[in-house]
Amino acid sequence: MIAPPPPQKKSGYLPKLKLFSPILAGATLKERLIGCLGALIGICLTGLVCGFVFGDDPQLPLIVAPIGASAVLLFAVPASPLAQPWSIIGGNTISALIGVTVSYFVKDQMLAIGLAVSLAILAMSLTRSLHPPGGASALTAVIGGAAVARSGFWFPFIPVAINSLILVALGMVFHRLARRQYPHRPAAAPANTHKTADPPPALRVGFNSEDIDEAIARLNETLDISRQDIDVLLREVELQALIRQRGELTCADIMSRDVVTVPSDTTPEHARYLLLKHDIRTLPVLDENEKLQGTVGLRELAGEELDSKLPITVAATAKPSDPAIGLLPRLTDGKTHAVVILDGDGKVVGIISQTDLLATLAKSLSQNGPSEIMHGNGQGI
Repeated sequence: MIAPPPPQKKSGYLPKLKLFSPILAGATLKERLIGCLGALIGICLTGLVCGFVFGDDPQLPLIVAPIGASAVLLFAVPASPLAQPWSIIGGNTISALIGVTVSYFVKDQMLAIGLAVSLAILAMSLTRSLHPPGGASALTAVIGGAAVARSGFWFPFIPVAINSLILVALGMVFHRLARRQYPHRPAAAPANTHKTADPPPALRVGFNSEDIDEAIARLNETLDISRQDIDVLLREVELQALIRQRGELTCADIMSRDVVTVPSDTTPEHARYLLLKHDIRTLPVLDENEKLQGTVGLRELAGEELDSKLPITVAATAKPSDPAIGLLPRLTDGKTHAVVILDGDGKVVGIISQTDLLATLAKSLSQNGPSEIMHGNGQGI
């Protein structure tokens, strides 16, 4: 059988250009525009501040070129280990110091530029301050011209260290105003809250840190992401895959709707009475407007005086339309016994306990039995 000829391209058809597709995860247009604005503000203010402090001395560079590269990392990929404060300040300053030292002892410029960059990489690696623009700082110290030569061993500190400090400080302020986290803090690894030798539930099955290390070793690549972030990313991937496969059930499908609640002025004695009467472990606490203020459980009430104030803790919450399976990480963290379901006005419409979710998972995995989802009224049992 003769295969049909390939379809002809339509007139005026332009293939999709992948050249401009983002090469980094999360590199959306919005994120890039925020990065551009941050770089504009950061570089301009760094130059202005240095100009104000040092004056208009033509013999002293107010800002060095590697700071522009530092700004790219700081504002475009602030979560990168290479863009953290110590990496920027230490990497640029140490590398510039290496460059000035090499230039002082090695008079052959071709040899000096190679030694400066290579030794800068070694020094940054040993001091855990690896920062790509540091290589440019070392190179600038060797071939920067008369102004750098006149600065001598002051060059790594004025202007390199000063530039780096100002840029990092401005970056912290900018990212806070933009509601972005900087410096980047990896999410805490799952921990056993019961103070026993067992690993936390999330680590008893699936991959662990040794598996991540082995995978990185087999790839034989240096990745621009920390091991902690890889761990968090992979666990989120697992959760999203589970939601995709078994996410047809929403919180509204399985939540207990007859929720036992207490007002915020309830006494610990009455709260303990309700918990024991209904054989539950979590009570949502409501304010005077019937909106959720927090939760209280037997753990919080242990040792409380009868006439003391109710010990309210921050509640884990979700919406009725959220996938029920998405509550799995919170209900298996060893601390949360129930998730309170809130409507659009912040009112309590239901609660999902560990029992509810366990019954849902058992029903989902069995693939047998009646179609109705059975759930307990455990409210945290």
